[in-house]
Amino acid sequence: MTDSRLARQTAERLIGSRAQLLKYNGLVGFDGFVDTIQEVVEQRQTATKYTAYKSIKDFSKKISEAAGKSANFEVVSTVEKIGGNGPIMAFALSTLGAPVEYVGMVGYPKVHPVFSEFAKRAKIYGVSEPALTSALEFADGKLMIGQHATVHEVSWETIKKRLGDKKFRQMWDAADFVAMVNWTMLPHMSALWKKILSEFKPIKEGKRKHLFFDLADPAKRIDADLTAALKTIAEFQQFHDVTLGLNESEANHVGKVLRLKSFPKNPKGYASMAGAIREKLGLHTVVVHPIQFACGADATGEFFVTGPFTAKPKISTGAGDHFNAGLLIGQLLGLFAQLPAHPGLSEKVLPSVAPVQTPAAPRTKR
Repeated sequence: MTDSRLARQTAERLIGSRAQLLKYNGLVGFDGFVDTIQEVVEQRQTATKYTAYKSIKDFSKKISEAAGKSANFEVVSTVEKIGGNGPIMAFALSTLGAPVEYVGMVGYPKVHPVFSEFAKRAKIYGVSEPALTSALEFADGKLMIGQHATVHEVSWETIKKRLGDKKFRQMWDAADFVAMVNWTMLPHMSALWKKILSEFKPIKEGKRKHLFFDLADPAKRIDADLTAALKTIAEFQQFHDVTLGLNESEANHVGKVLRLKSFPKNPKGYASMAGAIREKLGLHTVVVHPIQFACGADATGEFFVTGPFTAKPKISTGAGDHFNAGLLIGQLLGLFAQLPAHPGLSEKVLPSVAPVQTPAAPRTKR
């Protein structure tokens, strides 16, 4: 199936499913960042004209040359916008028509102005001030430089204190789908998950939520922590339908920690890896999304789809979060349509939604 046909079919089905989406209540958490998109100046011609480094490779060479000496780099801020896996994913979900409540680092006691447009589309509850991230963007990737002091405030105790004893439980019980993302940067996330498992047992037997988990670059954490986190995620499957979303590097790292065999670095290989991770953890669905294709595995088998792919996106920050939002919407609406493909492997139409433009904050002089 061509990229254009896939996008057109997905858009048509989404337009026809808006009313159905309103039946689902969502809960997303728990991070929150103010993202400043920046370019690194390689050469400045005038006060307003400059040439930016095109690649991380070129920039890293200049940094390497400064070893034992010193160097000065100028950055130019191009956009200030909402950041964090949770807010970007929740904003995309709300834009597509899903009712969403958000709990996280969006400002406390008042919501940070950068989230004002988000607050018009979803009910948001702040538990701390947002962290700050400078995203240095290049043609071949991005470097995220963060000031993350407030991530330590995201915990079971803080959420209960900010929302009250009953409110968080009511939000959880009312939700048909829950996304809990950015485990890597939130040091108390595993403990929060364990409290949810012990305190929030399903009221009605048989009512299973869609739960979505995104680890967010777990290579930053020690393997023992990741192994324990994966085990906790797997425990949710007893009561809910759990989906684990991974990008290419995350999938490879999880595969290594789970001691899985190596797989070919192609769509079929990553689909098989998704199947192996799913089987090892006992989850409902595992999806792996490299840049040029996406693949995964559920009870019906392993599957993949190529594209749509944009070689030179205007902004790459948040691309995975938009993918995750489209994936979750597709699961809710049952948009997984199976097509015949390789023997033993299915090619499926994964719900693919064009990136939603997350709001930028007004620029102010500093």
